[in-house]
Amino acid sequence: MLQIRDLVKIYPGPVNALSSVSLTIGEGLFGLLGANGAGKSTLMNAVAGLLEPTCGSITLDGADIVKNPEIVRRQLGYLPQDFGFFPDLTGLAMLELMLKLKGVQGPLGRRKIAEALLDRVNLSRAARRKVSGYSGGMRQRLGLAQAIAGDPRLIIVDEPTAGLDPEERHRFYRLLAELAKNRIILLSTHIVEDVATLCQRMAVIHAGRVVADTTPSAARAALAGTIYEGFIGDDALEQFSEQHCALCAILSEGSTNRVRVHAPPGVAPPERFEPSIPTLEDAYLVHTRAARIAQVLA
Repeated sequence: MLQIRDLVKIYPGPVNALSSVSLTIGEGLFGLLGANGAGKSTLMNAVAGLLEPTCGSITLDGADIVKNPEIVRRQLGYLPQDFGFFPDLTGLAMLELMLKLKGVQGPLGRRKIAEALLDRVNLSRAARRKVSGYSGGMRQRLGLAQAIAGDPRLIIVDEPTAGLDPEERHRFYRLLAELAKNRIILLSTHIVEDVATLCQRMAVIHAGRVVADTTPSAARAALAGTIYEGFIGDDALEQFSEQHCALCAILSEGSTNRVRVHAPPGVAPPERFEPSIPTLEDAYLVHTRAARIAQVLA
């Protein structure tokens, strides 16, 4: 169990990067959803023991990470958003080097460990190809191979599917879902589909605050009967958005927008708009919009 209690991080300025963040995260995949700059990376670095919070506590299975960061480092696998590889090394050689840097050893040597890890992430056939010839998805799987070395209790993955094509993304989804058994995987992303597909629980973070701690299904269910969809011309979109809670507007046929609107109980939906089934993206946008309004009124 990963427990985060009243976590605060203030940078000089002052910049309040995290404000009283509290989360309880059990085994399986937990999604941390938020825009760039929302505070996700600061929280990930604090959980990984790389950043000392201003105040608050983080414990992993009862052990205090803030007081003793080495506790989590011994049980941590980390796949950052930008992972540097040496392009002229083969996948196998690159992984062996990373295992050496992490201090991972075994009775049969690092080569055997690296080969087993590459097999685990479906890269055995590409083991002796140079990393420079790997696709984006293959690079992510190589990064995940080093993250799971040593069978860590906690794995942090930061924006793992950014830039991947649909096929590679879904291959990566299946791999993460398999690895989530009997361990904690913290998935930090701004891509709603990642969380909708993978995570049993999720939190939405905005401006350093957790504005929702829920499940994807509960987040969608909370919006039942409040989401409507219709079409608005480009010339009328700005005025329409001032009068209604427009969540998103997708350009259609060059000059018309397919608009999704949140009309909570007691608020009449726009004329000629039809009820629509809520999505997780709707829920995310409703929560972040409410948080922005609260910031303005504070």
